[in-house]
Amino acid sequence: MKVSEALTTERALILGVLHSTLKILSNALGLHTEIVLHDLANPERSILAIANGHVTGRQVGGSVLGGPRQDLGIIAVRRAMEDHSSSDPIMVENYSTLAPDGRLLRSSTVVYRDSSGQPFASLCINADLSGVAAAHSVLAGILGLGSAPESRADEPRDMEQLMAEIIQVACPGGVAGMKKPQKVEAVRQMQDRGIFIVKGGIEKAAAALGVTRYTIYNYLEQIRDTENPSGQE
Repeated sequence: MKVSEALTTERALILGVLHSTLKILSNALGLHTEIVLHDLANPERSILAIANGHVTGRQVGGSVLGGPRQDLGIIAVRRAMEDHSSSDPIMVENYSTLAPDGRLLRSSTVVYRDSSGQPFASLCINADLSGVAAAHSVLAGILGLGSAPESRADEPRDMEQLMAEIIQVACPGGVAGMKKPQKVEAVRQMQDRGIFIVKGGIEKAAAALGVTRYTIYNYLEQIRDTENPSGQE
């Protein structure tokens, strides 16, 4: 979608403010809290700025798909892309997510929309709670309750790997013998993980499920009708 010069200027001004906000927050919140600024118009390389990227192993130029698992922020982005009735930011606060290596995080996300209602940026905060888990492990050892398994560091994953992981999680038993309702549910899970906001996501899902890209579009329409039975945004 082509963006007008006025909207481009508006977005640039807001992104400048968000860059400054990220820097201030990173100084205030410390080394165990990751703060990420995303450009939603470029989901394959969405990360414009990041503080404390060691929390999830990400860096500038990474994809929105590489974020924490179970991220409700992705669902907020997807819904903002479908509903342009307001320019107000969408906030999802204080929810649990998991780092790629399984560490527990506490996350919050704000999705920003321009004056036309189009989402174009998000600011995400992911606090690493592994220090709390470590303290729990020490206490558990003292009390004879055993300890939590140690976390491991993962290498950053590329786009192909990210999409493959999303598809695998949505189809844990493989696609052999899957009926239509199961395929629709798999598509819903893929959608909630954000795969369809990146280039090639539709085609990857179609190939994995053994259907056409038009069938995926039909499934997505069915999911929208189920989530919005009244036909209203």
